[in-house]
Amino acid sequence: SQLTATKAGRHVVREKGTYLILRELHRWEREPDVLAACEKLIQVLIGDEPGPGMENLLEVDVPEEVEQELQRLDREEEEERWRREREEQRQEARGSTPCPEEPSR
Repeated sequence: SQLTATKAGRHVVREKGTYLILRELHRWEREPDVLAACEKLIQVLIGDEPGPGMENLLEVDVPEEVEQELQRLDREEEEERWRREREEQRQEARGSTPCPEEPSR
């Protein structure tokens, strides 16, 4: 995230074809935290450049209410990722156990 904080850094990351690599990573990655980071970086890379005075995103003043709202959304996103992961684990556990109608091998 430090590298994409500045306009010059974002330009270098885009120029190196990072988006294509991230897109492929996103197709097969299963780790929720890695997927989330990948999605956020992709949004930075494909999004519009911030306006004048926002070239360095680390120096932008974010109003407290906006920061709180973003933190709330991050928490909700994390909770949803956790729920999906738990559901996938349950489904995998069910899929790995033979059905009673199926003979064991």
